[in-house]
Amino acid sequence: MELGRHMLLEFVGADKERLNDEEVIRNMMVEAAEMIHATILHQHFHRFYPQGITGILAIAESHLSIHTWPEHAYAAVDIFTCGDTSKLESAATFIQHALKASKMHTASFQRGTAPIQMIMKKNVKSDL
Repeated sequence: MELGRHMLLEFVGADKERLNDEEVIRNMMVEAAEMIHATILHQHFHRFYPQGITGILAIAESHLSIHTWPEHAYAAVDIFTCGDTSKLESAATFIQHALKASKMHTASFQRGTAPIQMIMKKNVKSDL
């Protein structure tokens, strides 16, 4: 029985200014949560100095999180939901475009099916 889906995302070649803009990151993550029809309970974002942002959205269905490394043009994102999983791919693509990342690497896992089962793994180049 599948209880949820956990998607791990890595974005490479992302726009360094966007990766270091807390408002851009917050708005992007909220929009991604809305895309998967998640109910946002709490959100917290923190900007590091001189660079980088970490953030989490606690959702009724689980969580979305991000950590950015502007100096490496890189971001790591987690999306874990026990809700509607039909829009996860769309949310991942949305984040890739919002960060202007040249590459996206994903791995998706079924949760609640011990042992953990990988559903898919893929690498996507952007047309940006």
